[in-house]
Amino acid sequence: MIEHILVVCTGNICRSPVAAAMLKQLCPSKRIESAGLGAMVGKGVDPTARQLAEAVGLDVTGHVACQLTHEMLQQADLVLVMSHGQRLAVGELSPAALGKTMLFGHWLESKAAEIPDPYRKSEQAFQHVHRQLWHAAQAWAEKL
Repeated sequence: MIEHILVVCTGNICRSPVAAAMLKQLCPSKRIESAGLGAMVGKGVDPTARQLAEAVGLDVTGHVACQLTHEMLQQADLVLVMSHGQRLAVGELSPAALGKTMLFGHWLESKAAEIPDPYRKSEQAFQHVHRQLWHAAQAWAEKL
């Protein structure tokens, strides 16, 4: 039974906190957290990502970026990453976690399973990523 989900990206200020907020909304009974492989520790959600999240009723105001740890990986039942490279990095940090680590975009029909990092890119890039995250979160919610 999957009860504790950990969503991982690079800086933990764009994709993973928004994706975690989406999953919290869609799966309120699950424990959902987020972290970054190279987290911008202590930072809040990127302003553009926050604006898009709040526009659809997601609350990301309390988010504070944190660094991914071996312990976090051990505790999670499912680890969702944004790219194949991040999956490999999770495996380096905790080899035992590799078997429970999947792409957040795994169920996307387009098979463009990787979700690109919009950090320091245009608002259009953020909007594209936000749509991908939403579709992926909905797909995960149906499977969980």
